[in-house]
Amino acid sequence: MDFPPVYVFCSGGSAGTMWRVQIRRPVLDAIAAGTVTCAFRRWDRPRVRVGGSQRTQIGVLEFTSVDPVEASDLTLEDARAAGFADLAALQEAQRGDGQLYRVGLRLAGPDPRVALRAKRRLSQAERAEIDTRLARMDRSSPHGPWTAAVLQLIAENPGVRAPDLAARMGRETLPFKRDVRKLKELGLTESLEVGYRLSPRGRAYRRG
Repeated sequence: MDFPPVYVFCSGGSAGTMWRVQIRRPVLDAIAAGTVTCAFRRWDRPRVRVGGSQRTQIGVLEFTSVDPVEASDLTLEDARAAGFADLAALQEAQRGDGQLYRVGLRLAGPDPRVALRAKRRLSQAERAEIDTRLARMDRSSPHGPWTAAVLQLIAENPGVRAPDLAARMGRETLPFKRDVRKLKELGLTESLEVGYRLSPRGRAYRRG
């Protein structure tokens, strides 16, 4: 069965760099259960580093190793550690260009944003910090202030597809989704199977 990919962000590249990594939800669940302990990726250079971390739907993953390998050197042990039924299935999956890397993975703990966005009350200091960070986003935006409008749009249209929301603002989908992720980093929004909604923290902030 083919499962839709889960896109997550990791802080394992060079300082300040966020790499987009695709991990399917069944694999994430297997990592949480401890039955998958590594993944294989082809890169022109390592995109994560040992000790780096990555936020996912199941929590924060830690990269415990990043080792270059040759496809011809893969073993049945590698296949099982990566969640494949057999060595042939693992080798079949390693198509493409670039150096092949074996990346060790473990679940390091819960995503701190989960607790953040669950907060239903904000102190004056918390509200002031959000105000400051949203104002900074508005000032640095090439298309002008946007944070209040996007928060209102999501509040009024929970579960609506990102392309449809972007179109209502006359914007391209990918830049719009990047902006929504910035709000998610502040714990103000959360993703649904389709679209978004305000988190309890986001609703508390908009109530004033």
